[in-house]
Amino acid sequence: MPLAILTEFSAALGRALLGASRDLAPIVTVVAFFQVLVLHQPFPELLSILAGLGLVIVGLALFVVGLDVGLFPLGETLAEEFARKGSLFWLLLFAFVLGTGTTVAEPALIVTREGAKAIAEAGLIENISTSIDRYALGIRLTVALSVGAAIVLGVLRILRGWPLPVLIVGGYMLVMLMTLFAPKEIVGLAYDLGGVTTSTVTVPLVTALGVGLARTIRGRDPLTDGFGLIALASLTPMIFVMLFGLIVH
Repeated sequence: MPLAILTEFSAALGRALLGASRDLAPIVTVVAFFQVLVLHQPFPELLSILAGLGLVIVGLALFVVGLDVGLFPLGETLAEEFARKGSLFWLLLFAFVLGTGTTVAEPALIVTREGAKAIAEAGLIENISTSIDRYALGIRLTVALSVGAAIVLGVLRILRGWPLPVLIVGGYMLVMLMTLFAPKEIVGLAYDLGGVTTSTVTVPLVTALGVGLARTIRGRDPLTDGFGLIALASLTPMIFVMLFGLIVH
């Protein structure tokens, strides 16, 4: 049995390495084209670049295999078990904690400190380390809570059959309205955070939650009802962060 598992893992890793190489090939081609044929410049530290590229390929392959082997099955299993228990409270609590926890763990949210630095330079907060750290933490927690709220809304949408376009269009109309009133120094950060929050940690678990839930609920189709959570999770941080800016400033 362990040998069979090892063989299956090796095959999956090989496919992932091939896929990562294929996905990165267009990027490498474009960079090499402009570097050599347009700029007429040699690659600085070519060996370091090649070594880094190799590490990126291996890292992407391991990440993809990890998702397929661990995170996706885990998320789907948890969603199915909560749905079978029939407790709406525990399902929504799990969805909120999952959205909040995965967002706090997102490496991409390091951008919040850079945004706090820019806001300090604009004179909206004290330009000292403690104020910047406190402001960045406030934004990070705001984003995490917003994603938790978005996942709860997405789970309710799957359960109740609410139309996704209505939620998305209504949400972006609210974003446009808040853009007019939020401090201009935080608007750009809010829009960027809508993208970086749905990254390496959040997307796999949240997608698995939606697909697993839609597969378990009678009358729901995983292909049409199981997706859309990520769209909501990208939308709500913009609203919450601009609201944070309005309250703080």
